[in-house]
Amino acid sequence: MEEHTIVVDGDIVVGNHSDIKYGLIANSAILGERVQVSGDVAAVSDIRIDMWSQIGGNVKTDTNAYLGEFVTINGKLIVKGDLDIGNDVKINGGFEAKGWIVIRNPVPVMVYLFLYISELLRLGKDEEVEKALDEIFEDNSEIISDAAMIVPNGSKISVDSIRVPAHAVIGNECRLVGNIRAASLEMGDDTTLYGSIRTIDDVAIGENNTIHGNLISRGNVHISKGSHILGEINADSISIHESARVDGIMRATGGIEFERDEEEIVSERELMELDV
Repeated sequence: MEEHTIVVDGDIVVGNHSDIKYGLIANSAILGERVQVSGDVAAVSDIRIDMWSQIGGNVKTDTNAYLGEFVTINGKLIVKGDLDIGNDVKINGGFEAKGWIVIRNPVPVMVYLFLYISELLRLGKDEEVEKALDEIFEDNSEIISDAAMIVPNGSKISVDSIRVPAHAVIGNECRLVGNIRAASLEMGDDTTLYGSIRTIDDVAIGENNTIHGNLISRGNVHISKGSHILGEINADSISIHESARVDGIMRATGGIEFERDEEEIVSERELMELDV
C-alpha cells in the first residue's frame, strides 16, 4: 500500500458494494457491482467493472476491458485491446481503444461460467461439465493467481482503516497502512502493518511481522516467533512465542502463555540428563 495506490503482484478482485479510497495497480482487476475506487485502476491483463461502479481516476489496461451498465469513470479510459461496454456508461475524460468496440452489457465472469455449465447440464453432457470444472478449478488454473488481493463484499479501505465484515486473511511480505477492523484475522509472515488490529474473534499473527499499533480482541491471540507488536495487547487469552516482542502492556482475562521451540526444550532436557 503506497500513499495513493494499492499495488498487487497478482490479481485484484473487489466484492460488491466495497469502497476503496486508493488507486489499484495489478495484473488484472475484477470489480463487482456498486464498487467505488477513488484513484486510478491500471492492469496488465483484463479489467472487468460491473454495473453502477464508480472510478475516480483513469482506467488503463494493456489488453481488454469490460464495463457494465451505468459505470462512471471520471478520468480517461485507455484500452489497448477490445472494449465491451454497456449502456449509459459515462467516461468524463474520453477513451482510447485499439481493438473492437462492442456496445452491450458484458456478462460477469461467474455468471458466464454458471450459464455455460447450466447449458451443458441441460444438454446432458455430464462428461463435458466435469472436464470444464476440472479446467476451471485445477491446481494450475490462472483465473485468479495465488498472489491475489480479494476484497469481500461491503469492505471499506481508506488511509485510516481497513474494514472487513468477516474473516480477514493477510499473506506474506505485505505492507499495509490503516487500522484493521474485522471479525477475525490471520496474518502470514514478514508483513508490516502501520496501524492497529481490532477483532471480535481470534487473531493469529505469523512469524517476523511488525505491527505499529495495538492489538485488541475479544477472542484468543496467538503471536508467533520473531514478531514485534509496538503497542499493547488486550484479549481474552494470549499465547506468545518467547522470541516475540511486545512494547506495551499485555492484558488477558484468560491468561498469558509463553511458547518455546520444541528443539530448545529437547536440548535443555538433554543437558539436564547429562548433568544428572
